[in-house]
Amino acid sequence: MNTVQFDNTEKAYCLKSNSDLYKSYLLYKLIANKYLVAFSTQIAWLILKLRLPLLFVFKKTIYKQFCAGEQREDSMKIVNLLASQHVKSYMHFAAEAEWSEEGMEDHLQKSLDTLAFSKGNTDIPFTVFKPTGLGSLALFKKKTAKVPFTPLEEKAWERMLKRIELFCAKAIELKVQVLIDAEETWIQGAIDEVAEQLMLTYNSKSPNIYTTLQMYRKDRMGYLKGLYEKAEKGNFYLGVKLVRGAYIEKENDRAEAKGYPSPICESKVKTDEEFNQALHFILPRINRCHLFLGSHNEKSVSQVVDFMKTNNISPSDQRIWFSQLFGMADHITFNLADGGYQVIKYVPYGPVRKVIPYLIRRADENTSVSGQTPRELDLLRKELKRRKIKVF
Repeated sequence: MNTVQFDNTEKAYCLKSNSDLYKSYLLYKLIANKYLVAFSTQIAWLILKLRLPLLFVFKKTIYKQFCAGEQREDSMKIVNLLASQHVKSYMHFAAEAEWSEEGMEDHLQKSLDTLAFSKGNTDIPFTVFKPTGLGSLALFKKKTAKVPFTPLEEKAWERMLKRIELFCAKAIELKVQVLIDAEETWIQGAIDEVAEQLMLTYNSKSPNIYTTLQMYRKDRMGYLKGLYEKAEKGNFYLGVKLVRGAYIEKENDRAEAKGYPSPICESKVKTDEEFNQALHFILPRINRCHLFLGSHNEKSVSQVVDFMKTNNISPSDQRIWFSQLFGMADHITFNLADGGYQVIKYVPYGPVRKVIPYLIRRADENTSVSGQTPRELDLLRKELKRRKIKVF
């Protein structure tokens, strides 16, 4: 039984003006055309490369849909608006990091600045970092492949670990839980090692550190079981952010180019099966393994809601969080929040030019995920009709 109705569009779009609602509808109409998205992506990279003065086009359209603002003040307005509907936020400076020592130190400072948003603010209970923002991609790749470091590389790796330690220690001092992003398979092994050590260090009393599992990977179910055994043996809590995955084309293309079997499930159906297996493993073990469900899939969300109801788990229980991206799946976010569940939005911010790579990923994601964009369009259309606004 599903105790949350996701088609209540009045609740889903309660924060959108008529104008904003219509703009969202038009944007998703454009995103639904994969050829137009592919063309626009090429134009975006060209604008970045040639530094053309056309960023206002992005700022008024896709940027406004998926980003909170360029500065802290803009972003906090969004956080406060979400909080008015009982939706929490976690902030991320979404600019791509530069892989120089200076660039990584700057990224660390930006991440620490983001943490300051959470100081004394219970509406921002989580933070997130991308490991390759604080350390060299080449080092993560080499570590995952178990290739020995040179002495210079060893020192660079130690500097990266210190950046991560500094960030995590500051977050925990502020009573903010930390989400570690997952990345591509050829660097994820090293990220897993870092995440496990952090959980062993900081999760003795509660899950301050959460690792992210991308369940479109064929090996993640086995990894989850092994990780849980380590937590039991080491007597620490697990925090698991569960997602389906974000790098499917890149993973498959690399596997084909290098001649090894793809690490990604062969179909969405198989990915859904793996995702559901992970849910069925975690939920009965929720006392030790806290769940952060990063999903726009109504069936997955409903499974967790039904489990909570069947097992008399309060919607406000902080062992289970539901999360969606800002600008997407508002029908899930706001209807869950209306039911009293712990819901949180991923809220990226930053200068338009620097977050274009993030925006391109969001547009690509919406064209590649089956059923997602049509569902967004159906719900937006329904709310426009309810408000008696004509659509074409």
